[in-house]
Amino acid sequence: MAKILVVDDDPGLREVLSFALTKAGFAVAVANDGIQALARVDAERPDLVVLDILMPELDGLEVCRRLRADPRKRALPILFLSSKDDEVDRIVGLEMGGDDYLAKPFSPRELVARVRALLRRATTPAAAADAQLRHGKLTLDLERFQAQWHGRVLDLTLTEFGILRTLMRRPGRVCTRDALMNEAYELHKVVSDRTIDSHVRRVRGKFAELGVDPVETVHGVGYKLGPCE
Repeated sequence: MAKILVVDDDPGLREVLSFALTKAGFAVAVANDGIQALARVDAERPDLVVLDILMPELDGLEVCRRLRADPRKRALPILFLSSKDDEVDRIVGLEMGGDDYLAKPFSPRELVARVRALLRRATTPAAAADAQLRHGKLTLDLERFQAQWHGRVLDLTLTEFGILRTLMRRPGRVCTRDALMNEAYELHKVVSDRTIDSHVRRVRGKFAELGVDPVETVHGVGYKLGPCE
């Protein structure tokens, strides 16, 4: 049974979300602010965090930043909640390392669907024959969700890993944003071009830390994975 940590300073919403997730078959832990959330992640070891952005003490963006800074928690799926539905706010959340973003108000059924989609992406086993992808110095381990450049680990979130996996399956060929939506995301109908661009920028930023940039922009079309030598 997957465990979900629900983090929100609204006790009524915490109760509604906890009930919906429990009814859907998940174990649920709760936190009422960002500081408590960080402690709960260590104590409860959740499989996914539903994280409100606007909270007192420590907001959701800072919680996400701290989780992504910890190598043990970088791949932990994070679903942001926010009362703001502005695209800029959504992109900021995704730039910080969130895997998905849900604007309030929303239905509990939609939240459960998003949670299930993220968990499927995190737990779907790779076929034995396709357990690794290699392209030059770049290697993807599809079972451990780990990327390496010439033996050096790239710390990717779940969504960033999905994007790189999609590009690696067609090296040198252009991958349109529609293809990325279909292959790298679940519930792709809610993903905008700017959201995809935001995640791709984060992937390129991780490569930049190693002094390389194999992901190429094809203006007006999408992206491709160039030589990895």
